[in-house]
Amino acid sequence: MTQETDADWLSQAIDLAVSNVAAGGGPFGAVIVRDGKLVAAGQNRVTRDLDPTAHAEVEAIRAACATIGDFSLAGMTLYTSCEPCPLCVSASLWARLDRVVYAADREDAARGGFDDREFYELFSRDRATWPTRVEEIRPPHAEAPFDAWLSAADRIAY
Repeated sequence: MTQETDADWLSQAIDLAVSNVAAGGGPFGAVIVRDGKLVAAGQNRVTRDLDPTAHAEVEAIRAACATIGDFSLAGMTLYTSCEPCPLCVSASLWARLDRVVYAADREDAARGGFDDREFYELFSRDRATWPTRVEEIRPPHAEAPFDAWLSAADRIAY
């Protein structure tokens, strides 16, 4: 895609973010595009839906998957008003998007009170230092879900 096209899609994502703020939501918007056509859009719905995972990028990914009837968004580009946080980067990777293009960066987000730097740094630290405890308790049948998965003839690999 050309820079002009990228700029146009980014402008749409930014407009979604600004309109979301006007409606009482967070300052984030995203669009997903395939072959120069809009597939889906998303706005931050965290406070509206009381869902901490309802980031604009995740909302756009959910909508795009529903629109195309598949969990893979291969061949598509996510345009987002701001650099994706670790949650949204992970969702983009799981969705197999070809590209993620963003406008504002993490420093801009931090200035707005959305400081994701701690999350970016968190994963490189020992889990014992994390604010939320993440620990393994391994009962004898811990592997049972994966055994069931591996023996299911009709499983859909992803």
